[in-house]
Amino acid sequence: MMLEKGERSALLELARVSIARGLSRDAPQALPAGEWSARLLAPRAAFITLTLRGELRGCCGTIEAQRSLVEEVWRSAWRSAFADPRFPPVAAEEVASLRIAISALTALEPIACSSEAELIECLVPGVDGLVLGCGGARATFLPAVWQSLREPREFVAQLRRKAGLRGALWPREMAAFRYRTESFDDSAGSAALAA
Repeated sequence: MMLEKGERSALLELARVSIARGLSRDAPQALPAGEWSARLLAPRAAFITLTLRGELRGCCGTIEAQRSLVEEVWRSAWRSAFADPRFPPVAAEEVASLRIAISALTALEPIACSSEAELIECLVPGVDGLVLGCGGARATFLPAVWQSLREPREFVAQLRRKAGLRGALWPREMAAFRYRTESFDDSAGSAALAA
């Protein structure tokens, strides 16, 4: 379900408004009323990534659809700016300089694998987002992470670390899921798709 250019622009503007209105608030405000297309009202997971002068400034989202895409962007933009535990809250003077990127996710697709080697063979570098889970531990890497972790073995190893899944053995309960993203940002001409 590809978004049209106008829908992408509307989501990017909505994310920026969420951040601007969220300054000094403990939670995101209610989603403003608007005329939203059926694609924007459809349930879809998404991540919002904020960068400032080329450095990560916040990244939050969901990996499974819980609400409409427009509501997800609104909430995740606020969380990325003010509730990412890795960073202090975005300051008012930073808002105008933030680069906002949105990654709208496809549904999770289970990957049948009984070993790390099988998983690595199934991955499409640069295209697949990956979720690993075992017991209560769960973590994801968006497809954009392939830009810094190009080797599939390292991609999986770092994701296992992120999830707290240490050790060389592949647990029997390990679950792996792939997804793709439609990714775009608010810099001129930078819309991209990882299909």
